[in-house]
Amino acid sequence: MARPGSSRRRLAQTLSAAHAGGLLSTETFSHRIGLLLDQPLIDTRRLIGDLQLRRPQSRLATRLTSLAATAVDWLAGEIGGAGPPILLALDWDGGESEMLIGRHLDCDVVLNDPSVSRRHARLVFRHERWVLQDLASTNGTLVNGVRVGRCELRPGDQVVVGTARLRID
Repeated sequence: MARPGSSRRRLAQTLSAAHAGGLLSTETFSHRIGLLLDQPLIDTRRLIGDLQLRRPQSRLATRLTSLAATAVDWLAGEIGGAGPPILLALDWDGGESEMLIGRHLDCDVVLNDPSVSRRHARLVFRHERWVLQDLASTNGTLVNGVRVGRCELRPGDQVVVGTARLRID
């Protein structure tokens, strides 16, 4: 039997982990905690549905992920004729704090592909991590094959924006 308040505690822990991991700004975290504590009806999808928390990877898991990505790239080239993904080299020292990905010429990363929204996704450098946020794009954003709303990025991650494939470096 569940203890009273255990669902709210789990939601608060998820929000805290997302804030600590850089997925949520302090303002967004405060707003969502307020919704969690002040409302009798809680829409969990609206509260935490866009958060994809990631566990730290071991060296072996990192190497296996890299090898799998290389194999996928090779197979995609052999089967579909598509070349390797475009390398998105991010500044991990914090020189840049925000980047916009999309089809519009005002974006920092312009992808000339009709499946990419004009303002498709935003990258924010927070707490020494890059966080990707889908901006309610038409075709969505995938990180390592999983559709995401917000997600921490790591070197080697495969990001699909529309049909454009990017490899994070």
